[in-house]
Amino acid sequence: MPSETVHGANTPAPRTVLRGARLLDARGDHGVRDLWLEGGRVEGFDLEGPAELELDASGLLATPAFIDPHMHLRVPGQEEKEDLASGLAAAAAGGYGTVVSMANTDPVVDDPAIVRALVEEAAALGLTRLRPAAALSMGLRGEQLADYAALQEAGAVMITDDGIPVADSHLQRRACEYAVELGLVVQTHSEDPSLRRDGVMHEGRASHTLGLPGNPDSAEAIMVFRDCEISLLTGARVHIAHVSSERGLRVVRWFKEQGVPVTCEVTPHHLTLTDTVWESFDPVFKVAPPLREASDVAYLREALRRGVVDCIGSDHAPHTRAEKDRDVLTAPFGLPNIEVAFPLLYTKLVIPGEITLPTLLNLMQAGPARVLGWPEPTLEPGAPADVALIDLESERPVDPASFKSKARFSPWDGEPLRGWPKLTLVGGRLAFRS
Repeated sequence: MPSETVHGANTPAPRTVLRGARLLDARGDHGVRDLWLEGGRVEGFDLEGPAELELDASGLLATPAFIDPHMHLRVPGQEEKEDLASGLAAAAAGGYGTVVSMANTDPVVDDPAIVRALVEEAAALGLTRLRPAAALSMGLRGEQLADYAALQEAGAVMITDDGIPVADSHLQRRACEYAVELGLVVQTHSEDPSLRRDGVMHEGRASHTLGLPGNPDSAEAIMVFRDCEISLLTGARVHIAHVSSERGLRVVRWFKEQGVPVTCEVTPHHLTLTDTVWESFDPVFKVAPPLREASDVAYLREALRRGVVDCIGSDHAPHTRAEKDRDVLTAPFGLPNIEVAFPLLYTKLVIPGEITLPTLLNLMQAGPARVLGWPEPTLEPGAPADVALIDLESERPVDPASFKSKARFSPWDGEPLRGWPKLTLVGGRLAFRS
């Protein structure tokens, strides 16, 4: 069956039954059951009566739809890279029920009217649910705080200048103090700009061999330490985005052990790629923070097992093909990955036994919910009917040409993966079906 999107936002959620799925959530494995949904909520297991929509889910995993705390949608102003329809369709195809969009757009999301428009326009699409982040500083200039109270009232759920480190420590402190009053999470882009400078890849043996400007892991570790210290000082819930290095994650772990209210995320690309891919000089691998050494990847994976990492954030960052085809020094940072995030991590980490399936699900469901202060996603009766159906057995290659995202390129192009989402329900409505 070709990919399709049905049941718009204004259509009442039909009474739906998923027949014969294996039901797995944070509360445990519920076995092979029929899952019933009604009125946008989970109704129960193995019920009876008429269903407006009946789906054969035999052989598939039914689990709460994923939450992404870190996605770039490029709206407003950069719709040639991604728009709400393409980005939220990509998220739905990846099994995501809710995403948090970043504020580094043009214009910047520092105005309550922009936040409100994003929420309303996304809701009208009937795809993945959007919860915008708003800018920490006006225009992302790092000079003046935005009006967090007004932004929160308009629908913002997080404050961040992601993409640009906040160099002014006093401004970061003031932002955290303001956020504490409102109960908002402050997400950081923790890189010391004076150390990272014009680095395009990790500073190490590979960058020296290739003759490319490097970005040292010290730039991350120093700024992570600063941001965690400000969390300690203010009591703010500080979320360290896209931790990429062993040194950076060791800092987070040390502060967590002292009870500081910091959380952190890692990305699919930092868990599966190393700086050796730069031997191809392909700007598709240019991301910020950069891909690190194999020892860093191994440490990040170990931290997943230890519970140091709170969640997986995709950092889905689409660009046009023409932009990424520029030379490595001028091509933009970022890559698209939200459609392949789960199958990539399931194939690379779960199948080889590095982490368990429940661990991966926790990192993509309950983990981000805890970071944001939201209820834990479950399949229990009464829970929101945000459900992903996943085929853990069938294998197919990554095909960027078939992406819902406008960014139809991938560092994993052609790689055979298992764990592809087959269907995503958001509020009981069909947002994606393959």
